[in-house]
Amino acid sequence: MATVSVFSRTFRVKFKSSSAHFIRGIASSSRLHSHTRSLKEFSMANKVAAVTGGARGLGNMFCRAFIEAGCNSIAIIDLHEQEAETAAKALIHEYETAGAVQRGELNVIGVGCDVASEKSVQSAFGQLQSRIGRVNALVTAAGIVENFPATEYPTPKIQKLFDINVHGSFFCAREVAKSLLGHGESGSIILISSMSANIVNQPQLQTPYNASKAAVKHMASSLAVEWAKSGIRVNALSPGYMMTKLTEKVLEENPKLKESWHTLTPMGRMGIPEELKGAIVFLASDASSYVTGSEIRVDGGYCCV
Repeated sequence: MATVSVFSRTFRVKFKSSSAHFIRGIASSSRLHSHTRSLKEFSMANKVAAVTGGARGLGNMFCRAFIEAGCNSIAIIDLHEQEAETAAKALIHEYETAGAVQRGELNVIGVGCDVASEKSVQSAFGQLQSRIGRVNALVTAAGIVENFPATEYPTPKIQKLFDINVHGSFFCAREVAKSLLGHGESGSIILISSMSANIVNQPQLQTPYNASKAAVKHMASSLAVEWAKSGIRVNALSPGYMMTKLTEKVLEENPKLKESWHTLTPMGRMGIPEELKGAIVFLASDASSYVTGSEIRVDGGYCCV
């Protein structure tokens, strides 16, 4: 493992040694720009963020990106409240211990919520304003994927997948929009889609997942048009293959799958979760104030071929 320190607020990022060339580039850039100017529109200061699926994986990384961009108020929303609260406390401890923030500066809370349940979403988002303020930056990162041939895919599993990936994204976006519309305030909603909204993944079989992410992508466009004049922007962020801890474990058991993914990706490698930080901060911040209904793909060029 290699460790790189990048200073916006001070933080650490760990990468696999196989991406050494990428690490050196990041490290060099970080030293060069650690104390120089930065574009103020990218600041997340004074934003109130909520991230579903935020206790782990890409969702947790999005929370880190917001903190590093200056956000002090974040709700980590996940299925199990205890896991969400543990993740929230861990982030506060990490950044305070590193000296990246002052003690007591961060208000990061954990909230339990089943995004597939409309009532659970309403209850979870109903408590956020009193605890962290009115959410004006939402990321819907909660999602699942399973692999079955279409002819053998169990119907209950299809229904669960759509309830979480599609209906969950809609329920959460709607609650935040209702709050913002009711107070005449603007905000940014980022629905996490996937490159699978645009292509058919090979060799794994996952038709319902691909269809769900295509639905999320078009949902972002539709809501963007509906709420555009009210100052609520809605965009989709579509990652390609990312080397999360869960993905890493899967690929350790199936090295041929990893080789296939690398071969099919023009850049010849999988993405590192931290490579999504720039895109998520761009979409959540005022830097993208004239961007709505768009999709940003971060996929190493996969969708180009």
